Amino acid sequence: MATFHDLDLPKSLQKALDELGFTTPTPIQERAMPVIMSGRDMMGIAQTGTGKTFAYLLPILKQWKFAATDAPRVVILVPTRELVVQVAEEVVKLTQYMSVRTLGVYGGVNINTQKKNVYEGVDVLVGTPGRLMDLALDGVVRFDSLQKLVIDEFDEILNLGFRFQVTSILSMMKDKRQNILFSATMTDEVDEMLNDFFDFPEEVSLAASGTPLEKITQQGYAVPNFLTKINLFKELLQDESMERVLVFVNNKKTADLLFTSLEEDFSGQFGVIHGNKSQNYRLNTMATFQDGGLRGIVTTDVMARGLDISDISHVVNMEFPEVPEQYIHRIGRTGRADKEGTAISFISPREEEIQLAAEVLMEKEIEILPIPEDVVIAEKLLEFEKDKKKVKFLLKKVKLDGGGAFHEKSDKNKKVNLGGPGKRTPRKTAPRNRAAEAKKAAKKKRGK
Repeated sequence: MATFHDLDLPKSLQKALDELGFTTPTPIQERAMPVIMSGRDMMGIAQTGTGKTFAYLLPILKQWKFAATDAPRVVILVPTRELVVQVAEEVVKLTQYMSVRTLGVYGGVNINTQKKNVYEGVDVLVGTPGRLMDLALDGVVRFDSLQKLVIDEFDEILNLGFRFQVTSILSMMKDKRQNILFSATMTDEVDEMLNDFFDFPEEVSLAASGTPLEKITQQGYAVPNFLTKINLFKELLQDESMERVLVFVNNKKTADLLFTSLEEDFSGQFGVIHGNKSQNYRLNTMATFQDGGLRGIVTTDVMARGLDISDISHVVNMEFPEVPEQYIHRIGRTGRADKEGTAISFISPREEEIQLAAEVLMEKEIEILPIPEDVVIAEKLLEFEKDKKKVKFLLKKVKLDGGGAFHEKSDKNKKVNLGGPGKRTPRKTAPRNRAAEAKKAAKKKRGK
């Protein structure tokens, strides 16, 4: 079996690897090394947890030579703030015996501080697409000395809606550079970007696109509604083998609702992370989880990709993700580094279609288990679970009965006030019932 010593790395880089305790390269690291060293563009298809970060950092740093410039020579684009922090830390660890200046930039913090840090000089710049574009448009980040562009989690960057920012950044870069791209899945949008902006990158694939890690046991439960999902999850948590759990929901409001409910029975055992939480709060919560201070974290997909939290025993999908590729990314948080993992999904009737799409993508079925008898089946539906078609039908019915004046007003006013905290105080005199008046007029006309 090959070791890192067989890769003929510089002594300074090898010493850092030895101190970090890394001895054997992963398959994607072995396969990517000769392609990146050749200078050709590369498209790496590999799952989360396979060692992609070192797969591009090691060959880049192996070729590192001093250059008298303060502009970045390597730019690494990643989808989230957390991943910026993680990748920048990895670069710092690997270059502790080298003369390499590393900086991470992302939104949500003071841009002037980051501008000052860029002006002081940087060799490896790690950033999110939005903040890097802002700095480049302001003329703070220049790409005159750029040699290598790395786009990590390419599919997730596009999935999060950053295509415009990425294309803007590419338009500001010189053509003579090496592009190193990594993605967990090869989506149509990724394929389109490759055709439009990159010169026939050589594909290095560790697994077929959409194939989940074989070390992950995938299970599911057919559950009628979200409140029953909470009851089921609490029942499953009685099993102590669920010791390090990532729990995914689809939005911030649901995350807070679930976290509040878990606090009732498992006080202090879970944290919650989503986009409304501050950067420091998110990083501190993750650090506490990594250190074993929390049993689990409830989160949205902001944390689904790239974060290096080790030994996740279970990934729980309280809600099935809205796109099948995202299911692959979520379950990839467990079963890392050749360890076993379990992914559990609670699937309501309205989620069965996307479940089927994920199974087709993976070419693998999720094993559906019976709900334990002790679990209370709730009847109440939360607001987001209610059938929106019924609401639309009722509004349509009111329009049909409303007469001409009603139609004229609705054309001007597209917003429909369904009541709630913001509605106006009723008038003291009873408002006209236009629908009743219209019916009365029609009846009178027929009487004539």
